[in-house]
Amino acid sequence: MSNQKIYILLTDTGTLFTRLIKLYTKKPYNHASISLDPELKEVYSFGRKTAKNPFIGGFVKENIRGEFFSDSRCTVISCSVTDAQQNKLKAFINKIESEKDDYGYNLLGLFAIMFNKQLSRNNAFFCSQFVATVLQRCEIVHFTKPPSLVIPHEFMEMEDFHVVFQGNLKEYFLNIDSRTIEINTYISAHEQEPFGQSMAIS
Repeated sequence: MSNQKIYILLTDTGTLFTRLIKLYTKKPYNHASISLDPELKEVYSFGRKTAKNPFIGGFVKENIRGEFFSDSRCTVISCSVTDAQQNKLKAFINKIESEKDDYGYNLLGLFAIMFNKQLSRNNAFFCSQFVATVLQRCEIVHFTKPPSLVIPHEFMEMEDFHVVFQGNLKEYFLNIDSRTIEINTYISAHEQEPFGQSMAIS
């Protein structure tokens, strides 16, 4: 096992569409995304392609710092993975991204969940179905039910995943940015130190 980690971001965007979903799930989060970095610089999911229209969706590389997510409550969870698992995950996401015009949003499958029905469509996912498919295809998690029946809060129940953060997404980025500034300041302050002096950042 390497020190590589992957991250799942669970959010509540508070839109009318997501509030309707929560009427069914009775859970705090209604959207799931996946990332390979703790700063969430690159976050992938299936969702709306434009902020104002929830019915036009597909594969998206999300701007988590943008206006749409600006006031979102969130939970960030992480899991350690092997190099092989991470490479397989990267390749799988890159393949879908390169063929994104061939993929759509599985809106019918999302509504089918409310009746505990599986509705899978070729080249179409909703957010949690996509994340679950990635985890299963890359042999990180083996679900006991089809990915098309997995809803966002269930990722928090997976034993190998641990909560990194809970709160407002703005607060998460404030913590990340503050940590980055501290590290950069430390490095800058020690750049002129005599050769041979060691530096450790804990």
